[in-house]
Amino acid sequence: MKHILNNLPKEAKDKHIENKKYFDKLKKKTPKNLDYVMQDLHDAEFKKTDCLKCANCCKTTGPLFTDADIERVSKYLRQKPQQFIEQYLRIDEDRDYVLQSVPCTFLDNENACMIYDVRPKACREFPHTDRKKFQQITDLTLKNVAICPAAFNIVEEMKKKLPL
Repeated sequence: MKHILNNLPKEAKDKHIENKKYFDKLKKKTPKNLDYVMQDLHDAEFKKTDCLKCANCCKTTGPLFTDADIERVSKYLRQKPQQFIEQYLRIDEDRDYVLQSVPCTFLDNENACMIYDVRPKACREFPHTDRKKFQQITDLTLKNVAICPAAFNIVEEMKKKLPL
């Protein structure tokens, strides 16, 4: 996994223009079965992917925390929401709550999440490759292929399965 991760930013950069063109075509002419294909590709990739061997998403990016996330996580940590915000979060340029720093505070030294059962929605849904109306999140996906080896593989398989 380490070898893959070391090369991932370069490989994603090499594929960026190709992927961007592909996604532009996808938005103009979305296949009717896109959601089904993406769900299949996502499921197949995550049958063979162990996120605990990687955790690059937790090490390099921070999730956005919704109000519901803050309520849920702070309750789990037995804190008042305001205490949780002050201790762990900051407001970013988009006026969203995000972690004060990365790697994620809640990532342990075995790549496991200490708040896994109550983790933010953004973490639960990452890398969003099984999202309905996938064509609407292609900009996000272009970023995620440089972070997540599984997302990279899914997009490569997608281009084979759905040539445009």
